[in-house]
Amino acid sequence: MSAALKKSSSNGSDKSVTTEEQHAKISEIRKLIGPLPEKLAIYCSDAALTRYLRARNWNVKKATKMLKETLKWRAEYKPEEIRWEEVAHEAETGKIYRSNYIDKHGRTVLVMRPSCQNTKSTKGQIRYLVYCMENAILNLPPDKEQMVWLIDFNGYNLSHTSVKVTRETAHILQDHYPERLGLAILYNPPKFFEPFWKVVKPFLEPKTQNKVKFVYSDDPNSKKIMDELFDMEKLESAFGGNDDSGFNISKYAERMREDDKRMPAFWTRGNPQSAEPPVDLNSLDLNSDSDTSDNGKVDSSPSHVSDSETLSPSESVIVTKGSDNDSTEVH
Repeated sequence: MSAALKKSSSNGSDKSVTTEEQHAKISEIRKLIGPLPEKLAIYCSDAALTRYLRARNWNVKKATKMLKETLKWRAEYKPEEIRWEEVAHEAETGKIYRSNYIDKHGRTVLVMRPSCQNTKSTKGQIRYLVYCMENAILNLPPDKEQMVWLIDFNGYNLSHTSVKVTRETAHILQDHYPERLGLAILYNPPKFFEPFWKVVKPFLEPKTQNKVKFVYSDDPNSKKIMDELFDMEKLESAFGGNDDSGFNISKYAERMREDDKRMPAFWTRGNPQSAEPPVDLNSLDLNSDSDTSDNGKVDSSPSHVSDSETLSPSESVIVTKGSDNDSTEVH
């Protein structure tokens, strides 16, 4: 039986990697990062390492560097330890929340409403975004790695856009949650969004293009997208569904508190939680990313924006990341 081929797009090229090659690259990354404390070791599942490899076109050197940066960030920021009471004030208007329904592929759905921004603290907004991402991942089925973003533009205008928050959002999502976005639905976006998208689209890889869908409530054709993706009886009426219950902060708080109780077990895989020694961040030397499996070769001629780019959900703008120097540009 021939090994299955899996494709990933990055740096303007498609790269097919056999299952055997994938396993070899995953093993190489494990050797390069060395032993880790329990939480970080659990984070570095085969599925997670595969996401980092895909985001870097299966280049072990680049994927390892990206992963080490995430491990340092997680050791310092401790996203899995954020709890509802710390961020509840950010959630009061329903600007970001995990829906109580999933799509027809079983993926977690995050609803985002840029016009409902209720705070001015960049630190607080990012903290809440990270909490929402961790909660969405907690609720993914074991066989799913990606989620859906439903972005509602009702009431949106440019005054809701903060460049500072956008840049920080892009940094967090691109660098520390690669390949987590399965689909972003822009629901009733402003008129200038789609013409802009048509200009940007030719520079994106097909896989990235297909992750963004424009849906308008007055367009029967685009509304079919919602019908194909969701159970319309459970989908909120704001998105054309039949559930008109709306966002209720009290009920949502109850759900989040229950999820918070599950989080420790998620990061110990059910084992009794024990005190871990402090993480030696110096052991995750970002310079020690030698790459024997890729012979030190680094792709340096990108012609398209790759699938490691993402949308910034809090501001819903296209964000691209340079593959050569890891700089971030917000468009």
